[in-house]
Amino acid sequence: MTQPVAKRFPTPSLDKLPEDIRSRILAVQEKSGFVPNVFLTLAYRPDEFRAFFAYHDALMEKDSDLTKAEREMIVVATSSANQCHYCVIAHGAILRIRAKNPVIADQIAVNYRKADITARQRAMLDFAMKVSQQANMVSEQDFAELAGHGFTDDDIWDITAIAAFFALSNRLANVTAMRPNDEFYMMGRLPK
Repeated sequence: MTQPVAKRFPTPSLDKLPEDIRSRILAVQEKSGFVPNVFLTLAYRPDEFRAFFAYHDALMEKDSDLTKAEREMIVVATSSANQCHYCVIAHGAILRIRAKNPVIADQIAVNYRKADITARQRAMLDFAMKVSQQANMVSEQDFAELAGHGFTDDDIWDITAIAAFFALSNRLANVTAMRPNDEFYMMGRLPK
């Protein structure tokens, strides 16, 4: 059973949404079997919904030297630090699926430094956490360390942008009291 959508702000009904937003939500529902609460919560502000998901897709769906699983690792680690229940659970499910690993999301959410990840991924998450929690402290030393692990300037931009974008997402989810759908909890945990 799906958790209720956030109640701090009204949730518009699908039939009252602009066609482009309604179509996107219905496409997600058809693919996943449910409507993730983030879509319904953010549909409260249609123009911002469009901008949010356009930037989300530009970061998370493009071709990049970061794998889709690594991008999700950034989301889970930084969302855990920001205490965002919704993003840890929802993106943890996506991470399990993309990494084909039923435990990786839990490891990263609790303590990525002890997770079963590579030294390169640990450096990536160290930097993402610094961007998320202390961006004012980022220095040339951070760039040199990432370069030592083979990250390019474009990779570093991607890590930065994902951490920064999900800081926004974490704050929206926390303020709106967005709850993760129950369906997310079991996704990617058992082989199909």
